[in-house]
Amino acid sequence: MAGLIETYRVEAYNTAKLSENRMHDDTVARRFGFSGGLVPGVDVMAYMMHVPVAKWGRAFLERGLIEARFVKPVYDGEITDIRGAENDGVIAIEVESRGELCATGTASLPAAAPRLSIADYPETAPVSERKPVSVTSYEAGQWLGSMPRTWADEAADEYLGEVREHDPVYAREGLGHPGLLQRVMNKVLVDNAILGPWIHVGSRMQLLNAARRGDEIIARAKVTGNYEKKGHRFVELDALVVGNGTTPLAHCHHIAIYQPREQAAA
Repeated sequence: MAGLIETYRVEAYNTAKLSENRMHDDTVARRFGFSGGLVPGVDVMAYMMHVPVAKWGRAFLERGLIEARFVKPVYDGEITDIRGAENDGVIAIEVESRGELCATGTASLPAAAPRLSIADYPETAPVSERKPVSVTSYEAGQWLGSMPRTWADEAADEYLGEVREHDPVYAREGLGHPGLLQRVMNKVLVDNAILGPWIHVGSRMQLLNAARRGDEIIARAKVTGNYEKKGHRFVELDALVVGNGTTPLAHCHHIAIYQPREQAAA
């Protein structure tokens, strides 16, 4: 059975204007050919998550699968439409802004969450000193250390505002938004090197348990790819996102350009 889902519209917000990643800064982003600072991909993905959560509710937060690929930038303050069409239990999602396709993805609800063992994803201490990013920063097969993050109380409310999320399920049931799990995936990269401007280009996330508001969240990540393509340097991560040191929250595949072409050539 196929059917269109009501369009979800947000006014995009660049949460990272002051972040270390200067690709979110208007001036720097223009040097890379963009119109201004990019809204983080993890936040665009958070917009996309609204669609399957509206459809399946808490069940999606407990075992949903979502994939996203970022095609063109979403800019601060722009009206952005998230469209969904369901076919045989899979929702195809498109993000449109400025009349352009900015992101694509799919979401589905498996009958059960796969079982993954925390023992297969060892806890690794973060690097003692971050060094400027290079081709050796993320070596294939390397386990990357990271520091956990917590969004509790006001921070949890602030996050929901940042990603323009008004679904009452999070406050009503004391749940953490799954977009936070994507933020800790980005944090792994930042915790292991001093990055210049960089770009998150895509992710696949299988949720395993619903995150609780205020959980201490960390990604235990292994580098599965480090390569050059069209002048860009890419890194791919396979990670288990863990809550409070004990609960598997999501299995993630994360892809980023850690050295964009213009920078790599500098």
